[in-house]
Amino acid sequence: MELIPLSNLLKKTFFLVSLAMLASCSSTKWTATATDKEQMLADITYLADDKLEGRTFGSKGEIKAGDYIAKRYKQLGLKPMGENGTWFQELTVKNPNPHTVEFAAKGENESKSGRNVLGYLDHGAPYTIILGAHYDHLGYGTFGSLYVGDPAIHNGADDNASGVAMILEMAQRLATEKKFNYLFIAFTGEENGLWGSNYYCDHATIDLTKVTAMLNFDMVGRLNENKMAINGTGTSPVWVDLINASNTANLTITMSESGIGPSDHTSFYLTDIPTIHYFTGAHEDYHKPSDDVQLINNDGMEIVADMVSNLIERMNANEKLAFTKTKDPDPSSTPSMEVTLGVLPDYLYDGAGMRIDGVRDGKPAALAGMMKGDVIMKLGGKDIKDIYVYMEALSAFHKGDKTTLVALRDGKEVEFTIQF
Repeated sequence: MELIPLSNLLKKTFFLVSLAMLASCSSTKWTATATDKEQMLADITYLADDKLEGRTFGSKGEIKAGDYIAKRYKQLGLKPMGENGTWFQELTVKNPNPHTVEFAAKGENESKSGRNVLGYLDHGAPYTIILGAHYDHLGYGTFGSLYVGDPAIHNGADDNASGVAMILEMAQRLATEKKFNYLFIAFTGEENGLWGSNYYCDHATIDLTKVTAMLNFDMVGRLNENKMAINGTGTSPVWVDLINASNTANLTITMSESGIGPSDHTSFYLTDIPTIHYFTGAHEDYHKPSDDVQLINNDGMEIVADMVSNLIERMNANEKLAFTKTKDPDPSSTPSMEVTLGVLPDYLYDGAGMRIDGVRDGKPAALAGMMKGDVIMKLGGKDIKDIYVYMEALSAFHKGDKTTLVALRDGKEVEFTIQF
């Protein structure tokens, strides 16, 4: 998932697969006897291996990852839907910097190229569903990392090898679900600012007017306490009912309506396509070298895949989903913040206050003694009803300021002194 500052966000066990499967892309074979979740874990294990060096945009590791995904597409019987009959759509970025983009001609000086990887199931249906996930990550953490220390490989097992494994799983399942066509896209450059999805929407390889929906999978590998989030539910009036009907595992689902968010569904929403983003939640390993494969909840990924299958099964094949604009954050009214607490919000929390899902070492919250699970209720005397009020309160402070913060811990109020 792309690292967007909070002010812009309104954001098991390790299964040992055969060495033959993981030794190289060329030796990877679809194993008919493998269960769904074992194959998903095999895909994550390859993509999150140190040999791919964090899959940063345009790197040798990302190229290897793209080749692997293309080979898996072929094994699954997909049709190439990139440029010139290939699996790939190349995009070249001039003077690449995080969160800025100027697409350039191929070969232009001071430019760098990455590739979207596209596979298609053509069932001759009237409408197409796009299923997407980004496959790039942060490399050695030279940008976007939340890790404090020397450069280290950020493998991005959850972010977002898990999403790629999910679309590969759905490609297998949907081969016999013929009421729609399906386009599977592994996006490059998401961590840099949604580069790959942005480029695809401007240079689509299928007719986007025939796309009924886009389903995005970003960080779906760490289902915890049977809670997850689905974002973009306001982009079509049918989403809420479809999601509830597909939730046969009775997960606790936090829904948000906005089509704008820190992942690739945003690009399609801005193209007037109904879209939702599946997300099993943030965690303390987000954008750190510790986001590794042994922490993946593989049983949880199978639950999510079942939910997606249920949703598609319930969609109307003969009528294009209605698109609706959502009430999106106004960038001009977003508070600018000079300071930070150094906490990771729990985006699955829907109660009063703002629950903390992680605390960064050496930052004001950690130095004050705050912990994961604390729920911020007051900051500087201001009642914190939700994440939006938290941002507004935080924007009033400057470096050097000192204030008090009240949080709930195990149901009891605790007061902290915060030094920014």
